[in-house]
Amino acid sequence: MKLKRKKEMKAQIPTASMSDIAFLLIIFFMTVTVFRKSQGLPVQLPFAKTTERILKQRDLAFVWIGRNGKVSVDDNIVPPEKVAIIFRTKVSENPTLIVDIKADQNVKYRYVYKVMEALREANALRVVFATRKGQ
Repeated sequence: MKLKRKKEMKAQIPTASMSDIAFLLIIFFMTVTVFRKSQGLPVQLPFAKTTERILKQRDLAFVWIGRNGKVSVDDNIVPPEKVAIIFRTKVSENPTLIVDIKADQNVKYRYVYKVMEALREANALRVVFATRKGQ
């Protein structure tokens, strides 16, 4: 007498709904993710008669100089001496970098001068000053 062997069953994972799960996760993360804008320091920008808006936001780096002389780069308060080190690496990574200085209207010029000298030392020569359009 001949014995019949049963076919071996292989374990299978149903993958029909995997794409649905992947798209649901993508939609979930797209709706929940918040892109944070740089905060910097609270500054009161000076007025200017004419201003020009920079449309290219991709190659911008922001430096805030507060009323009391505090300097903020990438939301970190740093001493003016470290600005050169930070921007030396930024300029080496992106030579078309534009530095946007947002200085308080009542800040003493020596603090602005220190930051500008540090930027010159770091070879970050493309610098703009943020202003408000006013009288």
